[in-house]
Amino acid sequence: MTKRNWGKLITVAAALVALLAFACQRLVVSTAAGRMYDEVNAVPGKRVAVLLGCSKTKANGGINYFFKKRIQAAAELYQAGKIKTFIVSGDNHRRGYDEPTDMKEALVEAGVPEVKIFCDYAGFRTLDSIARAKKVFGQDQIIVVSQRFHNERALYLAKCYGIDAIAFNARDVQIDHAFKTYVREVFARVKAVLDMHLLHTQPKFYGPPVVLPES
Repeated sequence: MTKRNWGKLITVAAALVALLAFACQRLVVSTAAGRMYDEVNAVPGKRVAVLLGCSKTKANGGINYFFKKRIQAAAELYQAGKIKTFIVSGDNHRRGYDEPTDMKEALVEAGVPEVKIFCDYAGFRTLDSIARAKKVFGQDQIIVVSQRFHNERALYLAKCYGIDAIAFNARDVQIDHAFKTYVREVFARVKAVLDMHLLHTQPKFYGPPVVLPES
């Protein structure tokens, strides 16, 4: 194959990738439309909120503002009486790294009673967190708590799993603090759509059911 033909092939492939990314973006955004809230007073009350995990600190040891703002949003939701119980779902796959425990401790420090917080230690990906909310924790209706871009993808996954979900948006982080995160989200949305409609990806673990209290 000539260099010219290789160039054409690369151009076509790039165009197809861009088209796929655009289509996935539109699907995720349209699915979440009308189901996200920025003001706590506007959020319809639910029994359970799923707080999606991230690292407490950045790789350099600095503050992870995604974590800080998610905790603030979750505490605000509880203090407004919008939810009764939290599932804090995150990664705990290696020693010394424990997102659920970090979130639980931060919520307790923010005034949420410890008995209202349940840890999901197998929320390795957003897909795992959402699927396990239904399959392990038995929830068909939830409020998802994370930043807006993350909530959009979580709501898309929730719909695919038959969960009636809404989301409360934590405050966004300035792009100069998290440029790589926002770029990765483009590819994460493509992966989410492929996981649901082509790959039929399952969570890494399910495990025995966990019964949450009614009040």
